[in-house]
Amino acid sequence: MHRNLALSGVFSGALGALLLPLLANAQANPESLPGQVRIILVGDSTMAVNSGYGTGFCAFADPGNTVCLNMAKGGRSTSSYRAEGSWARAMEELKDRDDFRATFVLIQFGHNDQPGKPGRSTDLQTEFPANLKRYVEEVRSAGARPILVTPLARRIFKNGKLTNDLAPWADAARKVGAEEDVPVLELNADSVAAVERMGPVEANSLAMAPPPENIAATAASGDSLPAPKAPAKPPEEANPAVERQGAAAPAFDYTHLGPKGAAFFGRMVADELTHAVPELGPHFRAHER
Repeated sequence: MHRNLALSGVFSGALGALLLPLLANAQANPESLPGQVRIILVGDSTMAVNSGYGTGFCAFADPGNTVCLNMAKGGRSTSSYRAEGSWARAMEELKDRDDFRATFVLIQFGHNDQPGKPGRSTDLQTEFPANLKRYVEEVRSAGARPILVTPLARRIFKNGKLTNDLAPWADAARKVGAEEDVPVLELNADSVAAVERMGPVEANSLAMAPPPENIAATAASGDSLPAPKAPAKPPEEANPAVERQGAAAPAFDYTHLGPKGAAFFGRMVADELTHAVPELGPHFRAHER
């Protein structure tokens, strides 16, 4: 199976240095929920290893009683994640459940379901919610527990105010959660509030790379200039039907996360999860406030 992809408690480079002070004295009580619990992350680049909060989230899980497996992939939507076979691999992973007391699957999409993304976009009113429901149903049928996550906010400001263009997709996820009676982690609302409190200058420090000088200068006035576009892929690598190489480039933008952003929003999702599912509290290291 794929447990070696992203086991919890694995620290690397700058992210490890950032998280270790937070976690050095944290305590957990595995006795209150005996046996290992597995948490699987399914989503897009804002959750994936190297570009999203998933690495930070898994780092807060207690490796003594929790396996955290990040199967999110860059450039994927509720449609393309299934079409390319990534969901089939996640379902195959769910067949291996004998060693776990319980398995929770966190599902987050929206960024690539938005219009204008060939081979990925889905209809907000019909296809997007239907796709989420199908994921929920299949997780349950495999004996695991689904949890929806509303999409992480983009960090784009205009006149000092954050532009939340993902709000409709967050609303759709909330509606599916209510209809299917599954927990919904309010990452969109909480990330919007947190980024607005930071302002554009501090928010820019969460990206994969420092902002260019002109963007840094404009951020001080409360606005976000367009981020530089990533280089286009050679024609032989481009595939408008399914993005097979959707990993985010290690450059500045307002969507993806470097180590600081991964730790910040990873902690946020861990807090939201233990609030929504209190029995998972002993599986995460305490937050030093």
